[in-house]
Amino acid sequence: MYEFSKFYRYPLPLLILSLWLLAVLLLSDQPAHSQHSVISNKEKYQSTLLVKRIMPSTLTENVRKTVLENGLTVLTKEVHTAPVVTVQVWYKVGSRNEEPGVNGIAHQLEHMMFKGTRNRPIQFGRLFSALGSDSNAFTSYDQTAYYGTVERNKLKALLVLEADRMQNSQIEPEQLASEKRVVISELQGYENSPEYRLNRAVMQVVFPHHAYGLPVGGTKADVEKFEVEQVEKYYRNFYKPDNAVLVIVGDFQTAKTLETIKQTFGKIPRGQEAGGRGQGAGVISPALKTQHSALSTPIVLREPGVGRLLQVVYPLPDANQPDVPALDVMDYILTEGRNSRLYQALVESGLASEVTASVTSLQESGWYEVLVTAGSKQDLKKIDSMLSSAIANVAEKGVTSEEVEQAKTQLIADVILSNRDITSQAMRLGTDETTAGDYRYTDRYLAAVRLVRPTDVVNVINKYLTKEARTVGFFEPTQKLITEVSDKPDSAQTTENFSPLAPVLPSEVMKYLPPVDLATDAIAQVLPQEFKFTNGLRILLLPDRSTPTVTLSGHIQAGTEFDPDNKAGLAAFVAENLLNGTNNKDVLTIAKVLAERGASLDFQTHREGVHIEGDSLAEDLPILLEVLADVVKNSTFPVKELELHRQQTLTDLQLELDEPSEVARRIFVQSIYPKKHPLHTFPTEESLQQIQRQDVIDFKAKHYRPDTTVLALVGDFDLDIVRSLIKNEFGDWEVSGQAPTLKYPTVSMPEKIVSVNPVLPDKTQAVTYMGYTGINRYDPRFHAALVLNQILGGDTLSSRLGAEVRDRQGLSYGIYSYFQAGKNAGTFLIEMQTSPEDSSKAIASTREILQQIHQQGVTALEVETAKRTLISNYNVSLANPEELTDRILMNEVYGLDKVELHSFTDKIQKVTLDQVNQAARELLHPDKIVVVTAGPSMLSEKNIR
Repeated sequence: MYEFSKFYRYPLPLLILSLWLLAVLLLSDQPAHSQHSVISNKEKYQSTLLVKRIMPSTLTENVRKTVLENGLTVLTKEVHTAPVVTVQVWYKVGSRNEEPGVNGIAHQLEHMMFKGTRNRPIQFGRLFSALGSDSNAFTSYDQTAYYGTVERNKLKALLVLEADRMQNSQIEPEQLASEKRVVISELQGYENSPEYRLNRAVMQVVFPHHAYGLPVGGTKADVEKFEVEQVEKYYRNFYKPDNAVLVIVGDFQTAKTLETIKQTFGKIPRGQEAGGRGQGAGVISPALKTQHSALSTPIVLREPGVGRLLQVVYPLPDANQPDVPALDVMDYILTEGRNSRLYQALVESGLASEVTASVTSLQESGWYEVLVTAGSKQDLKKIDSMLSSAIANVAEKGVTSEEVEQAKTQLIADVILSNRDITSQAMRLGTDETTAGDYRYTDRYLAAVRLVRPTDVVNVINKYLTKEARTVGFFEPTQKLITEVSDKPDSAQTTENFSPLAPVLPSEVMKYLPPVDLATDAIAQVLPQEFKFTNGLRILLLPDRSTPTVTLSGHIQAGTEFDPDNKAGLAAFVAENLLNGTNNKDVLTIAKVLAERGASLDFQTHREGVHIEGDSLAEDLPILLEVLADVVKNSTFPVKELELHRQQTLTDLQLELDEPSEVARRIFVQSIYPKKHPLHTFPTEESLQQIQRQDVIDFKAKHYRPDTTVLALVGDFDLDIVRSLIKNEFGDWEVSGQAPTLKYPTVSMPEKIVSVNPVLPDKTQAVTYMGYTGINRYDPRFHAALVLNQILGGDTLSSRLGAEVRDRQGLSYGIYSYFQAGKNAGTFLIEMQTSPEDSSKAIASTREILQQIHQQGVTALEVETAKRTLISNYNVSLANPEELTDRILMNEVYGLDKVELHSFTDKIQKVTLDQVNQAARELLHPDKIVVVTAGPSMLSEKNIR
């Protein structure tokens, strides 16, 4: 639930913690006359865009900055494209304000800010859930931020809650002790990752005298020592209006909202001193802030794990230095896409299976990080040498104008495409104001990016990417003993004694919930237009002029359910190699065509289908459609690319099977669904090795058909023109015979509790999956099951499971439940992450809660609260172009009427208490459940069942 930030490739760190709904989808040359038709339509389409620019004159042209008398900075931006609004409070404090001994206190306080206030002594997650707010928080280097996105009539209520916890939060000893366990569980999850451990070792060397060298989330040793007085002092020092930025973006009226802000936040007194360094529980002297360090020899971590990793870090200047735009352009040239310099040098050569990089620009410094996952049996020293040579070659021979222009286009397009929804727009404003000190930073940054020249790129390489400046880390996995997992799981039950407290009464939640403004007008219900071509291809189009972009989502009925038993992974092999060459274009040409426009196209294989994801600027939609049509119709699967992909997939498989979450998921599914069932099969090294090129070609020919394909597009386009474009590109896609079908066999519930405990040596966190076969999308109990699930485990703070297992007992960093309901067999599951020593108690607690709801049911007020939450969350999700497009797509895939897009909320509203309790009796089976816990060997020693 709470996380600390990862980074965009451009220009500032930004974590967008999205709680999007779980996807239920487990989941020849053209004739000459046709070519002329396509060209004509492209020219017609692009001519309609000549009067538009790629983007508005600035990203902040209608942003208003107001500073209250108490020092609170308020940024407001009206966006009236959907009836939703986001409220974010950014505090100018993060791990930068820490030192060894109190590392992680900002992160710990972030957790405590959900525990309640003097005015509202209740878990705030329950209040946010009751509002239907998509709420969360994160801690980063320079800031801690809290956000919520809601329907517009709930804006004032969110403001009241945020103002309350800015001034009145309580740090109680019992709650701190519980939440420290949660934070430690979170940190143990990070410790499971060799990448995290390597990064921590390298950053400590790069920044030996600055808090940027400390882990953002803290260390277990420091967290265990936190006292109430420490956390309270940190709260008093930093959580005050003159050290905060309030950001509001969405459908509201600025003048009226500013008055509300003055009423709610304006009376909070400013701090005694300006918030900043030196006011925390202890900080490292700012005089040392620019000192970096480097080692002449690599840092080598020899620890249990799989896969060799190379990390290289170069110190960089802070966000406001003029070299940052050129550094970001450099990064795109080096590592973005198949044509990038380091991809060509390392991945295409077979030395590496993956190379990623990022420029991090912070308030006081920055760094450039390159991370390389070695290919099978490849030597890290050799990879490091090749990496250095490739960078030196760029510095010596320079880059072309074409490379620079392409990188600039990609970078600018990425910024635009990442700012389509209001939550992201507010995140960018908050990041810019707190890190760079100016909410207009991105405008200035993009203007500077457009001026970058090839000589600028070479200059920053020579200036910053020197051998003397870099710090290198190697992760060398040691040989580890793999414990075999028996095919015959134990069936003993836990003997843990547990008596859950009575659930928090919904009436208590309503008692502390601020009043909500009455909605004044109805939401416009615009429906997509549906078209079906003679070859069976279905398309759904919904014009949306709010941003100059287009979002494409698609589904092809060619998922993993069709994998042969002995060649598991074949469906993914096909989808992931579609872009590797066609009759007309090789892999590098395809990559270049997309990169030149900053467009993206991706294929992801799920249980019931292949999901297509694509986006572009509006003017580049013809190119996106042309590439998509070409690869689904004409892909050729070159031998060289197939073999390179096979090696990458084998390396990825090794890494996945070192992750407790992946191991638990696999064994959980295979423990529910028997052999020969379409869901039982997972890729193995043996099955991947058996896949031949002809298998790929045959699977593609059999399963990639227009009559099993659906495309949905939302964005800035003319309906008739886009329909014509799609017809020209896909109209000649031929179909023959009937589409392949599958019949899923009926799966019985387990007769008793089935427990399996695969051992992954030297992991620090355990992951548990619990559940059994469930319902499909067409089950008449589907909507009642959604309401039931929201009450049970739909939210890790407000649900029954979250309130007891996570919030009161502190046993899990995150616990959720789901009804995964697809076209065929569904799955009910609960997942949680725990400290190994807490797994037994968390499992027992979870079963007791299932038993409680199964036997006693839920209350009418719980049902009404859950319905409000689901409806609000759904309405908020439709304001996000990607989620809206996926909703439109999956409704069509499931054969639902297109009005389902808006009638879904009516169906939720009609769910009754009796229906929910009947679903609880019929769908919750605490004594007939599969429990899989993957983690360290101490689990088996404690005999977890």
